[in-house]
Amino acid sequence: MDALTEAEVVERVATALEAGRGGRIVTPNVDICRAAAADPQLRRLVCSADLVVPDGMPLVWAARLLGTPVPERVTGADLIWSLSGLAARRGWPVYLLGGPPGVARKAAGALRRRHSGLRVCGVDAPPYRFDATPEGIARARRKVVAARPRIVFVGLGFPRQDRLIASLREELPQAWFVGCGAAIAFAAGSVARAPEWLRRIGLEWAFRLLTEPGRLARRYLIDDLPFAAGLLVGCLSTRLRSGLQALRRRRPERLSSP
Repeated sequence: MDALTEAEVVERVATALEAGRGGRIVTPNVDICRAAAADPQLRRLVCSADLVVPDGMPLVWAARLLGTPVPERVTGADLIWSLSGLAARRGWPVYLLGGPPGVARKAAGALRRRHSGLRVCGVDAPPYRFDATPEGIARARRKVVAARPRIVFVGLGFPRQDRLIASLREELPQAWFVGCGAAIAFAAGSVARAPEWLRRIGLEWAFRLLTEPGRLARRYLIDDLPFAAGLLVGCLSTRLRSGLQALRRRRPERLSSP
């Protein structure tokens, strides 16, 4: 993961866009890390991104336990607002891809209301499983390419959004892409986001579980919770082993001192 604040991510994107360079942002949470740990192809998909910043608080805690801290959690749900603000200030068009019918258009309206002058050059809510066929992928790609955006928010969930982004990067090398999961739905207000205080203490997942138990219970409680616990314990164990090894290396120096 890149040790960057949200403001530093926005600055990196601004510098690259001014220089005519595009890129790709992945914001892994526990679920994405679990999938990437089990599948080398998905791991390469994450690690090959230009910027990788932690969406989940367990990843922030794990980095601290490992002794390689990151400054803060940086979520797709926050980047959709801050990067849209950057785009509005610089006159760069943005594109929203994903969500149920009407949601991306509603999110575009909310973004424009907050950021005066924002140019939304296109929105698209492809039908469910559009990316299961080459024709469906081609249609979505044609729409994005024809709009010529500079920043693209893709909210299809991992790894679907990231696979599509990887292919779009070839046709729009000067654009930045953000795989943002539910961020478009959050921006539209069609899915409620946890209060700020719950986000700060790392309990946004609990709020989402309470609001969408049927969809998220298995993922959060059966799949992700054990993985998160193992990740934290593993990082702490690695840190402790490194500390013990360093202590053993120093001990002969003490014995040989006069």
